[in-house]
Amino acid sequence: MQADPGAVEERKWVKPTNPDGVPVWSHGGIICTGEIYKNRVKFTFARGASLRDPSHLFNSSLEGNLRRAIDVHEGDRVDEKAFKALIREAVALNETSAGRK
Repeated sequence: MQADPGAVEERKWVKPTNPDGVPVWSHGGIICTGEIYKNRVKFTFARGASLRDPSHLFNSSLEGNLRRAIDVHEGDRVDEKAFKALIREAVALNETSAGRK
């Protein structure tokens, strides 16, 4: 929300195994989702394969043509400036006609 005050957070995909649903941040389309696993927190960027990542934050789901993810393990430090830049770039992509496909 600091990177994009226009972003909306909501919960989607509620199911018995995940009764609280998955947190989803959107602005003109999905920016990313956040999921908690036993040994990590995963932020999956819906159009991550189309985003520049000069700081190499993406470290998961690298083989796909659309999504990219950042797995954060206990004790990891995430480059806040680079993370915010990814969010801003994802919003910009969502706001283009290419991002709305």
